[in-house]
Amino acid sequence: MSKIPAFEMNEREIILLDARLDSVIEPHAFRAVLGNGHKFTAFIAMRDRGKVFSAIGENVKVEMSPANMSTGRIIF
Repeated sequence: MSKIPAFEMNEREIILLDARLDSVIEPHAFRAVLGNGHKFTAFIAMRDRGKVFSAIGENVKVEMSPANMSTGRIIF
């Protein structure tokens, strides 16, 4: 009898989503909302902090982990 391999996730699995910036929490942290109404905290990565980012109310792309949908990283 053959054994069925168990499902294993990659070490770095990422979901790329569109979100709207809702409000500022800190200079590099924002409250964001997905199209389905899910609210989360979106951060600007350290390497991207010198870049210009969108204003509140505009749509941005975010990377999120399927293991933790409460935070995401804003993509430029």
